[in-house]
Amino acid sequence: MALEGIYKRHFEGNPRQERALLSAIGFTGAFTTARAVTHAIRAGIGPFHNISTGGRHIHHSTFGILGLLGVGYLWTYRIGIGAQRPEWLSRVTASSYGVAAALTLDEFALWLDLHDDYWDKQGRKSIDAVGIFGGLLGIGVAGRDVLDELGLLPGSLSKLVKQDQVRRKGQRELEHARS
Repeated sequence: MALEGIYKRHFEGNPRQERALLSAIGFTGAFTTARAVTHAIRAGIGPFHNISTGGRHIHHSTFGILGLLGVGYLWTYRIGIGAQRPEWLSRVTASSYGVAAALTLDEFALWLDLHDDYWDKQGRKSIDAVGIFGGLLGIGVAGRDVLDELGLLPGSLSKLVKQDQVRRKGQRELEHARS
């Protein structure tokens, strides 16, 4: 029950911040799962196996790319993010974005070398890309107010954070006045 209260206090009335959190959770969960499954496949553990069609291996980044295209299409038409959005759809699209980004970035090294180097030294590029992107997502979720307070955000981002803080304060005051 305490976790629910904390969640409501920080995210109720702040759908952008909630979407950032859900994207980060989806990203972290999908990256961890993708790594675990690929290691299990390589070790021959469990029911997992590579996906292929017509003798061609289908990389999990393919599903990530399709997911990013799908979420991008929905967001282009403001589905899940507009003023009249259903909360559940906003949460689903945000989580889906994180999942799709993780699946795509987990095989980032393939983008550069165009051969399957997932297990080679070159595959380390994927881990680096995931770490950088995951860190940026985390900063967006938890750290932007702190970084702004420390003066570590570039001027334009700092201005956006301050505008968002004023907007959130106004929303809280309005909700308090209504109750």
